[in-house]
Amino acid sequence: YITAVMNNGLDGADKPDYLATIDLDPSSPTYSKVIHRLKMPQPGDELHHMGWNACSSCHGKLGVVTHNHLVVPGVISGNVYFIDVKHDPRAPRIHKTIEAKELAEKAGVGLPHTTHCAPNEIIMSFMGGPKEDGFPSAGTGFVSLNPETLEIIGRWEQGTRKPTYGYDFWYQPRHNVMVSSEWGEPLCFVNGFDPDHVADGKYGQKLYVWDWTERTLLQELDLGLGAIPLEVRFLHDPSKAEGFVGCAFTSEVVRFFKKPDDSWATEAVVKIPAVPVEGWALPEMPALITDILLSLDDRFMYVSCWLHGDVRQYDITDTRNPRMVGQVYIGGSLKKGGSVKSKCSEQPEPLVIKGVEVQGGAQMLQLSLDGKRLYVSTSLFSFWDRQFYPDLKAKGAQVVQLDVDTDIGGLRVNPDFLVDFGEEPCG
Repeated sequence: YITAVMNNGLDGADKPDYLATIDLDPSSPTYSKVIHRLKMPQPGDELHHMGWNACSSCHGKLGVVTHNHLVVPGVISGNVYFIDVKHDPRAPRIHKTIEAKELAEKAGVGLPHTTHCAPNEIIMSFMGGPKEDGFPSAGTGFVSLNPETLEIIGRWEQGTRKPTYGYDFWYQPRHNVMVSSEWGEPLCFVNGFDPDHVADGKYGQKLYVWDWTERTLLQELDLGLGAIPLEVRFLHDPSKAEGFVGCAFTSEVVRFFKKPDDSWATEAVVKIPAVPVEGWALPEMPALITDILLSLDDRFMYVSCWLHGDVRQYDITDTRNPRMVGQVYIGGSLKKGGSVKSKCSEQPEPLVIKGVEVQGGAQMLQLSLDGKRLYVSTSLFSFWDRQFYPDLKAKGAQVVQLDVDTDIGGLRVNPDFLVDFGEEPCG
C-alpha cells in the first residue's frame, strides 16, 4: 500500500488523495500495477507516513489482531484515517476517521505524522497545533489512542518540558526510553524550503529522550544548527540501547546510544559530502537524507538521499563504523541532462525503467521481511516536490524495486518492476 497525493500543499486540490494497492506478486498478470484505489472523502489531506494499529511486535498478544488497520494521517488536513486491510487486502476500505476538529478540541494538535503501537495504546506524533490556528509549534507533541475503539484518550506526554518541534519517534521499552526528532517550524516547511530559515533556527536540530513509563522529557541532544533530524530507528534487538537518525540538511547519519551512567549521547557515523554545483539554489547541494531503514537482523542500514538521488546500503555490524556496500541512483537533481551541473564528480545517468524516466529522487524506503527486496518511492512532500522537482509534479512520481544482496551487500535495480503514477487515471 502507498499513498497517492493529489494535494498541492496549502493550496489544496480539486481531487482527493487516495490509497493505492500495488500487486507485488511476480507471477501475477498485474505485477507492479495499481490494482485498487481508495479515495479519501475530501481533497486536501496530503496523506503521508502510514503506520499500523498493531504491528508485528504485538504478534501473539491475547485479543490483538496485527496489521488489520493502516493508520493514515492527512498532514495538512489534520484528519486521521483507519483503513481496514484485513477483510479484503486487495480492496481496502475506510473503517473510521478521526477528524481534525476532534483532534484540535480534545488534544490541541495538528499536522499528524508517525504512528506506533504500544502495549495498551496507539501513539501518534503531531508536528504542531490545529490548522485553523496556523499550525503553532507550541502544539507539538503526542496523542494516545485507544487500540480497540480507536478513540482519542488524550495527550501522551506529561510534565512541563516540551520539544521545540516534532516529527518522528521510536521506543525501546526494555530500556524505558523513547527518542523523538524534529522537522521545524510548521509554517516554514509546509510552504517549501528556504535555506535562510535554517540559519534563523526555524528548522530542528535536536533529539529528545523521554522516560517511557513516566512519559516525561529527560534530555535534549543537540546535533547542531541545520541538522534537521528526521527518521529515528532503534536497532530491532530489544536488548540494545542504541539506534540511528538521519539528519537531512547536514546529510549525516547520527548514532544515539545510552552511556554507562544512563544518560544518552550521539556521534555522527556517516557523513555524505555536499556536492559543489552550478545552476542550483546554493553553491553546494546536500544529499538531503529523508529516510533510513534497518534490516530486521540489524545487519544493514539503508539511506535515501532525495536531492543527490541515491540509495545507499551500509553494513552496520560495527554500529560505530558503518561501511557502504551498495549504492544505486534513483533519479535525483544530479542526473545528466538536467539544469544542475556538478563541479567535481561524474553525474549519474537518468534511471529509465520500462521506457519511463524516473522523476524525483530516492525518498521513502520499505524492505521486505526477508531483506531481499527494497521498495523506493520518489515523492517527498507536495510543495517540496513542486519546488525541487517540477517535472515530478508534471509527470508523476514512481515506485521502483531494488534487489538486495544479503550475503555481502549490494543493490541492483529490478528492470521488471515500476509503478508509474504519471499513468494513473487522475495523473
